[in-house]
Amino acid sequence: MAAATEQLASLLGRRPESVSSLKPTDGGWEAQVEVLELERIPDTTSVLASYKVSLDEQGTLLSFERTRRYNRGMIDRPF
Repeated sequence: MAAATEQLASLLGRRPESVSSLKPTDGGWEAQVEVLELERIPDTTSVLASYKVSLDEQGTLLSFERTRRYNRGMIDRPF
């Protein structure tokens, strides 16, 4: 996962803050990675994005897609 987050950072020009999920797939792995997109003051108003990242079995980044943008202080609502 460390190598994949480095690859994503290189492509986006921003460092990932965390990996919120990681699950195996038929051909490798799928991860959800949180990235700071816009830093603001106060920090709770900073904008983060969640990216769905596909990796092969060796951890090489195959694809990524931004799936959501949100403020850091935002709490998920129950379904």
